[in-house]
Amino acid sequence: MSEKIVILDFGSQYTQLIARRVRELNIYSEIVPYNKMPVLDESVKAVILSGSPFSVKEENALHIDLDQIVGKKPVLGICYGAQYIANFYGGEVMRSNKREYGKANLSRVFQEDRFLNDISSNSQVWMSHGDTIKKIPAGFELLAGTESIEVAAFKSHNGNFGSPIYGIQFHPEVTHSLEGKTLLKNFLIDIAGCKGNWTPDSFIEETIQDLRQKIGTEKVLMGLSGGVDSTVGATLLHQAIGEQLHCFFIDNGLLRKNEFQEVLDSYKGMGLNITGVDAKQRFWNELSGVSDPEQKRKIIGRVFIEVFEEEANKLDGIKWLGQGTIYPDVIESVSVHGPSVTIKSHHNVGGLPDKLQLKIIEPLRMLFKDEVRKVGRALGISGKLIGRHPFPGPGLAIRILGDITPKKVAMLQEADAIYINNLRKFELYDKIWQAGAILLPVQSVGVMGDERTYEKTVALRAVNSMDGMTAEWSRLPHDFLATVSSEIINNVKGVNRVVYDISTKPPATIEWE
Repeated sequence: MSEKIVILDFGSQYTQLIARRVRELNIYSEIVPYNKMPVLDESVKAVILSGSPFSVKEENALHIDLDQIVGKKPVLGICYGAQYIANFYGGEVMRSNKREYGKANLSRVFQEDRFLNDISSNSQVWMSHGDTIKKIPAGFELLAGTESIEVAAFKSHNGNFGSPIYGIQFHPEVTHSLEGKTLLKNFLIDIAGCKGNWTPDSFIEETIQDLRQKIGTEKVLMGLSGGVDSTVGATLLHQAIGEQLHCFFIDNGLLRKNEFQEVLDSYKGMGLNITGVDAKQRFWNELSGVSDPEQKRKIIGRVFIEVFEEEANKLDGIKWLGQGTIYPDVIESVSVHGPSVTIKSHHNVGGLPDKLQLKIIEPLRMLFKDEVRKVGRALGISGKLIGRHPFPGPGLAIRILGDITPKKVAMLQEADAIYINNLRKFELYDKIWQAGAILLPVQSVGVMGDERTYEKTVALRAVNSMDGMTAEWSRLPHDFLATVSSEIINNVKGVNRVVYDISTKPPATIEWE
């Protein structure tokens, strides 16, 4: 990596956003827990200190030794980061009488500075902090304030610390700070000297070189799902090592209608060395009579490992397991606050590397989902594969509430196909993040012709999101919903009612189980 920005994470809800904004400037950024300071080698151009839910005045405040960074690299402190800098060097930080939260304006600019280049007078910023800096330390100077806050931005006197230090008591990474990206650009490019040349093409070139160096002449095995992450990961591996890559695509009987064959056909067109494995009956047998969602996930994970292991044992000389892990998975596994509460088992299947005694290779582990898509486009992968909505590892098993039967799977596949096909027909598919149909264990009275029916309900789900961490329900047109409802009820035997889910995440999750 030719240049990167290290973001020290003090637990802010916005830390991922900082990383994303930096990357939007074509500068690679990496989030590191505040207490795991990496080696600040030549590739590190600057260090950003994130916000935090903690107060610098609390006993349990999160501490670092700033002397490890200051004088070595330019530093930008955001909210808690700024307050920590002020407190560390002898300034005055106090608990605010009220939480300073919401929109504010940089109405007072005390001096010109390249940090504030191209920032409008009265530029709107977003505040979210409980502490406030009352007095900056000796060796620092004020840059800007708002109507209610004297210290909104400050910096170290030129040459005082060997490298510049900036602090801001607002969040430039959120969209409510209208010129936040310009501010970050000023710091990263004008002050830290970043070139901004981290692009999908440069990522592909570096990754392929790295993969060749790591893998050498050894063989890699990878399970494909038809999803964006595994497709892009496998394509990168294929470009790096060619026929040394072997892939499996397992039909667990819980895929969308015709998906197994369609995905296999798509991959064959890409020259991937792929074997399709029809294991649907085996999965259905194991899931028979099981309704608990966690148990369903565990069974699917276990059977997947068993099938994968059996197929892998037919091949000789496999040393690596390729996985489509992406950056949000990595960040969550090194959380500042330790492992988070398990809401539900992760979609990725664990346990395979130990079982098969393989080393892991993860070509996409430092990319966000939208970056994976950009890399996929740069690799020339078809828009249909790159634009696919996320689909859960357990598949339709967690969209059929209650026990799984082949009949229910077929029913949901039909309803889901009608829904997805109409999203494409109405040109809505690419405007939403994820959509799917859910078969509910709820029967209701209906009338078809002159007959009374007592049949199942299908719920439709569609959400908009950037990365799946939070999600808003999609405002789909009423005429579209009417068309889908009518087609499902008329064509899927056993369904007489369709409802639309208007829950956000949080408090709901995207999937129902």
